[in-house]
Amino acid sequence: MSERVLVADDDADILAVVKINFELDGFEVETAVDGEDALQKATANPPNAIVLDIMMPRMDGLTALHRLRSQATTANIPIILLTARGLPEDRVRGLELGADDYITKPFDITELAARVRAVLRRTQAARDLSPLTGLPGNFKITAEIEARIRDKEPFALIHGDLDNFKAFNDHYGFMRGDEVIRFCARCFTEAAQTLDLGDQSFIGHIGGDDFVAITPPDMAEAFCKEVTERFDDGILDLYDTADALRGYIEVIDRRGERYAFPVVSLSLGVASTDVREITSQWEASAIAVEMKEFAKKQPGSTYRIDRRSS
Repeated sequence: MSERVLVADDDADILAVVKINFELDGFEVETAVDGEDALQKATANPPNAIVLDIMMPRMDGLTALHRLRSQATTANIPIILLTARGLPEDRVRGLELGADDYITKPFDITELAARVRAVLRRTQAARDLSPLTGLPGNFKITAEIEARIRDKEPFALIHGDLDNFKAFNDHYGFMRGDEVIRFCARCFTEAAQTLDLGDQSFIGHIGGDDFVAITPPDMAEAFCKEVTERFDDGILDLYDTADALRGYIEVIDRRGERYAFPVVSLSLGVASTDVREITSQWEASAIAVEMKEFAKKQPGSTYRIDRRSS
């Protein structure tokens, strides 16, 4: 599906040139004749990007920019400003108000299209990063697995999540729980660095307490060992001293009954092309999750690798 761009300018000739050239470049284009028109159209049907002239009647571009950044439906849309060449203060003010980029008039239409594509790429990349860990999310994870399958590149998919995490979160609160998630992310990334996997590896955060890693098949077990050892070495630092010394936390349910929960641990499951052909991301994920469930049956942090040939 084409990316949709809203272009706002009070000059009809500029709107016509931009619309024709952008549509030839594969964009869908909607036009607006001033800031108020742009604000109404962007609010009614948010586009993927906005090109906004500063000097417009009824509502100027800077006012429209401020309004767009102030409402939830349009706050994160990438916006490029069209500015007059002799007014650097407008460019500075626009960037302060949240513009993603600017281009001065008169502009080259090819450059403007390139800037729109660039901000769209940056926005897509930012949206696919976990705000908690900074790791790539589901879209990128899927693309990485599919690329390896398409290129017939041997790989191991490692799926991990935390045991007893809900009890920790309920006991200490979500902010302390977030620290555990970030700590787990560091264990994954630092393990890859320690093993010097470089671009042979990929680390992603599915969401919540679920993580994935992709490694060469012959490095999967070493990676799992490194991750679980790092996790166990550091997890007690996130507990209160008394709970860490006891080795568990006590949680009281709604009926007032007291339960003891062990220290949070990490379970990993591994699917590998070393032992069988994997033809889809769904197959790889299903095998890794199955192995992870086997790992969860063992106490503490552990991993299980699929070694079945079929």
